[in-house]
Amino acid sequence: MSEVMNDLEKKGFTHNFRIVGNRMISNETKNAFSPEDVYLIHQYRFEGESNPGDSSILYALSTANGEKGMVINSYGVDADLNTSDFLDRIEEKVNH
Repeated sequence: MSEVMNDLEKKGFTHNFRIVGNRMISNETKNAFSPEDVYLIHQYRFEGESNPGDSSILYALSTANGEKGMVINSYGVDADLNTSDFLDRIEEKVNH
C-alpha cells in the first residue's frame, strides 16, 4: 500500500482526508466537503497476507475546489460504516 500511496502523492494526491459525520475533512486545510463535492478518481484494494482482517481500500479522491488526497477504510466486518456510507454517495469521475 505504501508504494501506491507514494505514487499517488507524486501525482498530486497530497491531502489526507477523514470522514466526520456527513463531511470529508482535509487534515491539511481543514476544509470540509459534502459527498456532492467529492469525486472518486480510483480505488485500490489490499488484502492482508497473513490476516484477512487487514484488508483495506485506498481511495484516491478529488474535490470541487481541486484538493486531491486519500482516504483509507477497511472492508468487510472491520469497515468504518460512516466512512463507507460517505464514500458510497460520491460520484466516480474518470480523468477528473
